[in-house]
Order: sequence, then structure tokens, then C-alpha cells
Amino acid sequence: MADLKKLSKVSSLAGSVEVPGDKSISHRAVMFGAIADGKTEISNFLMGADCLSTVSCFRKMGVAIDIQEGLVTVEGKGLDGLEEPSEILDVGNSGTTTRLMMGILAGTDFHSCIIGDESIAKRPMSRVTNPLKLMGATIDGRENGQYTPLAIRGNNLNGINYESPVASAQVKSAILLAGLRTNQEETIVTEPHKSRDHTERMLRAFGVKVKEDERSASVIGGQNLKATNIFVPGDISSAAFFLVAGAIVPNSEILLRNVGINPTRTGILDVLKMMGASIEIIPQENQSFEPIADILIKSSSLKGTTISGDLIPKLIDEIPVIALLATQAEGDTIIKDASELKVKETNRIDTVVGELTKIGANIKATDDGMVITGKSNLLGNATVSSHGDHRIGMMLAIASCITEQPINLQDATAIDVSYPNFFDHLSVLSK
Repeated sequence: MADLKKLSKVSSLAGSVEVPGDKSISHRAVMFGAIADGKTEISNFLMGADCLSTVSCFRKMGVAIDIQEGLVTVEGKGLDGLEEPSEILDVGNSGTTTRLMMGILAGTDFHSCIIGDESIAKRPMSRVTNPLKLMGATIDGRENGQYTPLAIRGNNLNGINYESPVASAQVKSAILLAGLRTNQEETIVTEPHKSRDHTERMLRAFGVKVKEDERSASVIGGQNLKATNIFVPGDISSAAFFLVAGAIVPNSEILLRNVGINPTRTGILDVLKMMGASIEIIPQENQSFEPIADILIKSSSLKGTTISGDLIPKLIDEIPVIALLATQAEGDTIIKDASELKVKETNRIDTVVGELTKIGANIKATDDGMVITGKSNLLGNATVSSHGDHRIGMMLAIASCITEQPINLQDATAIDVSYPNFFDHLSVLSK
């Protein structure tokens, strides 16, 4: 079968790697650079398919973007400088591109159309289109703007005080970006729990004043972004796979260098500590707007835990690999309050439970999460699938490191979305 990768158990993992640049920050750096005044240089940019979709979309709106070996140069056009695209803006598989770009397009004086792949066509967009309509944007799409394709006619926008029903950085970011296009009005977004704050931090790096409190963020319209240079930290969501590998593969010790440890993203570190992992975080001095550290992980004796509430937004993307981690912990691990998993690249509750069950895990789905009983002897000897979801693919590849028999992974190329050299790094650590 095409794109079928055979993966086998390893005796140990040792060494150090530098994981790719953070996907969320790479997206934002290109977008903010595009609407800033002046030239922005972005180093350690993630050359994954999703981030390249963002580059492609903004090039179609007249932004000159040059890519050279991990260094991306964006010639900013200013808040009012984007041009009406003559082509449809194709976001590929990228929900971040779709939702944040809508916030920028909502305040333009032109018409644009967004389309994506089959997965994007199933992902809910009304969580962004509804508040943008409240601000004055004209947006239409399938089921009244619930799904792509989406057509956007930018308008003069009004500030709103929006109570978001979900804790979502994409929703918050889209509204704040639209808020910059109001006529000196305040736009406030309040969430049930604080979501990741990369947008707030990066807006400040571009010279925008942002107010924050425990659950809300706000901007005043009419502020211009000023170009800056951005270093993209290593993506903690990518690091999570090797953090789990280091904890569950016997006789292992892995050092992950220059990882972003934004406190709204470090739920995986909290969970590893709660479960008793042998982990050391070594902060690095840097001039970045995001905190960075080296992280050392060693083989560990783990115990089950409960993961819920305010912790969920800090690790929503890491839950697939946390489920694998839990199979190697003594006792039950309960993951709840995570219904957001149903609207990711796949329904990650169903896909995680289904694929881990194939290789011998004791795991059951619930309405808003899953229950994993450990410690399981993962047998392998199965054909598993990423279902086109990069994080499911990487989780299964790490699982193969401890399965008794090899596994065959279908659609392994999905991993290229966020970690193009994942298997190279796995190979380096396995030697």
C-alpha cells in the first residue's frame, strides 16, 4: 500500500535534538509581518505544509515573502496595504490560517474567498464568523458561514465586547486582529479559560498595546504594527512526542533544545510532573518575546492522573500523545473537559481510542475525553493510520518504539504538516 511505513521497537533513545519552530508562532509571524509597516525577518520558521499555506495566501494578497533556509523575510504592506486576491485563498489543511486570516480580511475594503482541503471543509468556522459578523463583516459560506468555502467582504468594523463560549486562541486572535481595524474603538474577548497567548505577546512585539487580565484580552483600533525581527522557539507540541518517548522507552535520556515554554502551552510539562516523570527544565536567557528552555527527560516510573478543567487548553494538541503516555502509567488516567478534540484535524477522541486499541491499549472513549488504564503491554502487530492527522501519526510512531511487534503506519506523510524531519530525529535518537 502506498505511504505505508513499517516501524519497530527500539532498545533505548538517547541524544539531543532541536525540534522545529513553533507552528502557531510561525503562522502569526508571517501574518503580522504582512500587515506591519517595514521589513520583518523571521528565523527558525517552521517549513511545514500549514505554515507554507499561510505564506501562499499572503503572497496572493500582494505581500513579498522570501524564504531562505529557515529565514523568512516579509515586506510588510501595513494594515491598509493588502491587495484584493485574484485567486481563491487556499489554506490547505490549516485551521489557524483560516481563522486568523478571517480576522484580518474582515476589515479590508475588498472581497476574498477562502477554501481548504476535505478536513477543513468539516471544521466549524461559525465560532469565528459569528463574532466577525457582529463587528460588521459580511461573510457567507456553507450553512450560513459554518463551513468553507467562505466569502468575505471586508467592511468598516465596530468594536465589540465578546464573551466566547470556547477557550480558543484562534477565535480570540481573529477578533483581536479585526479589532485593530476599528476606528479607535475597544474590542474585548473574554474566554471561559485563558487560551494560549501568542497573539497578545506578538502584537506587543510589533508595537501594539494589548490589555489582558485573567480571562480576557483587548485592543484599541487604529494601532499600526511596526516591523520587527522574530525568533520562533521550538514547538512544545512537537517536543511533546519526544518528551513522552523519553519517559516511556527504557534506558532513555533525551535533551530537547530551545523549546518554547509559554505558560499557556506547558500543560504537557505539568502532566509529566503529575505522573512522576524524571524531567528537568533548563531556562535559556533570550531576548525573545516568548520564554525558551532546554528540557531533559529520562525513562520514568509513571502513575495515572486526572487531566481536566483549566489544564485542557494548555495541552489540547498534546492529548493524543498523553493518551499513549498514560498506557505506560500504573492505574487509571482520566481525560475530561476535552470535547474540543472532536473538531480537530480528525475527531481525536475516536481516532486516538481506535488506533491505540488496535495495538493493545486499555482505553475507552467518553463524551468529552477518554479513560486509559495502565500499565499496558502494547503488542503491535497491526496496521494503524494517521487518518491524515499529523499528531495521530507521530503518536503512533512513538508507540512503535515500545510495541512487542512492529506496526505498519498508513499515511505517515501527514506528519510533514508540523514536523517534516520527525523520522530523521527519531532515527538519530535511536542510534
